[in-house]
Amino acid sequence: MSYEIVARPHQQNFIDWSADKPEVVVLTADLTNSCEVGKWRDTYPSRYFSMGMAEQNMLGVAAGMAREGFEPWLHTFAVFLYRRPLDQLQMSIAYPALKVRLVGFLPGIMTPGGVTHQAIEDLAIMRSIPNMTILEVGDATEAESMLDVAHAIDGPVYIRQLRGEVSRIFPKDEPMEFNKARVLSQGEDITLITSGIMTEEALRAIPLIQERGVSVQHLHVSTIKPFDDPQVIKAVTTAKKGVVTMENHTVVGGVGSAVAELMAEHGSTAPLRRIGVRDTYAHGASQKYLMAELGLNADALVSAVEELVGKSLEIDPDALAAARVVDVHSSAKAEAL
Repeated sequence: MSYEIVARPHQQNFIDWSADKPEVVVLTADLTNSCEVGKWRDTYPSRYFSMGMAEQNMLGVAAGMAREGFEPWLHTFAVFLYRRPLDQLQMSIAYPALKVRLVGFLPGIMTPGGVTHQAIEDLAIMRSIPNMTILEVGDATEAESMLDVAHAIDGPVYIRQLRGEVSRIFPKDEPMEFNKARVLSQGEDITLITSGIMTEEALRAIPLIQERGVSVQHLHVSTIKPFDDPQVIKAVTTAKKGVVTMENHTVVGGVGSAVAELMAEHGSTAPLRRIGVRDTYAHGASQKYLMAELGLNADALVSAVEELVGKSLEIDPDALAAARVVDVHSSAKAEAL
């Protein structure tokens, strides 16, 4: 299965989108080119603010600018938006429900930078913050269209964004919609809920699973909070054999937890299998290596489905669609991390 590969989908798109929005300003924390806003800075120099490696200050400044009518778009690696500056995030931005957009790149295990750079628990923390909306991008189309979704929200928004060379899985004319899942396949046996990069990974295995006589209702979710899409509720409460979630995040507090909460609240008794980082830290390695080591890949999906249906599907790992190898260094990424 192959997709169009889009280089730096955020870069020029964000420039074009910002042209008629003078209230939009960008703040970065020493990661301008790494977050694809170097050309944005050159295009709108009076609206760009480099805050250095001082994320706590960056969030405080963004809060002040939001109070004055600006719409700050903070660009940095995901982990730097919530770990050290959590107090500023909570008290200066979330508590007064200010229109600050927190664009977090390299979520989960997408970076080889090790534990200091891997945001594997960001959803668990962000979901617990009142007034916070959470979006997660799954392909190039969503990397482009999330701008309109976030812009329309009256309050803070945290975005798990993709950079570099990104697959276009969804048609360009089918943009992200707020709190509305994409139904990628229909079925009654298994309900599969995926987010972010895990959707592309799941698609490697689903055709073979269905060929073995197991029907799969596959939903891709891009709104992580709120998490009350009627389509998702129906899907997780009607699965005959069980529900599987796949996320680029720890299984504690993320999409798997959100699905478990929905199932409990709506009386579902179906078994649930959560694919994600178990209760552990990751380490420095390539994305492909970490996905295999931590069980965040198509093989893990096959195993979870086999558990739920109670039989081997006899799917040879070599028969799975080839995984796209994401280079650490490429012409689309100026920096390794």
